Amino acid sequence: MNSPTRSTVGSLRLPGILLCAALALFAGCASNSKKDDLKRASVETLYAKARKALKNNDYEYAIKQYEALTSRFPFTDQARQARLDLIYLYYRKGEKESAIDAADEFLRENPTHPRVDYAWYMKGMINYEPKTYKIQRWLGVDMARRPPSTLNDAISAFNTVVKQYPKSPYAHDSLRRMIYLRNRLAEYELYIARFYVRRGAYLAAAQRANGIIEQYDGAPQEQEALEIMEDCYTRLGMTEQAMNTERVYKENFPEGRKIAAADHHWWKFW
Repeated sequence: MNSPTRSTVGSLRLPGILLCAALALFAGCASNSKKDDLKRASVETLYAKARKALKNNDYEYAIKQYEALTSRFPFTDQARQARLDLIYLYYRKGEKESAIDAADEFLRENPTHPRVDYAWYMKGMINYEPKTYKIQRWLGVDMARRPPSTLNDAISAFNTVVKQYPKSPYAHDSLRRMIYLRNRLAEYELYIARFYVRRGAYLAAAQRANGIIEQYDGAPQEQEALEIMEDCYTRLGMTEQAMNTERVYKENFPEGRKIAAADHHWWKFW
């Protein structure tokens, strides 16, 4: 059997090349058509499509519609609502920087908006707990050993909701999350104090424990912090400080020394 000639092979390849070119052209036309739709659509159409996509958890499509809406109709009521929804959409997609920027922009441009409390709440949620923390908790990693990063930003945002908008539907949850984050920060400080004790750096340990008392008054870690302070002052021969600490301890914890359960996890707040 004779092998196909070069001209025969070329003739066979030509239809395939033409088909690929046609498909590419069609895809390009479809893409351009979608862009044209965004440019021609009314504010009502863009808003309706975005809301429908949001309800269906189609975040990518909703974002495109909202971004087109806020770009083309920036001063409408729909645009203000779109900016609020974009905060949530970026948050759900894990686009933290975009979510924070959207929240800050909304708060800056709409300080008297009826739903400004929601923007502050979402700003707290964005900084609340990265996905990696959830995975690490599931794996049983001691969360206190990880240095806090954006927790103070979250606490500040939640605190704004609690203090400035006490009647907000997000106030109660903001307070609970503030307590959780506060306990986490206190536990991290306690972990460092324990580390210093093991290394024999008793003064540093006492100072770290004292910081827990001053910054996180009422936190569950306060009792152990006082115990560390009393023990470290005694080891350092600082008798007066040790006695003062013991007096404070007895006044606040008359039941005696803390016995920590082996299976206790501080981060299980609720």
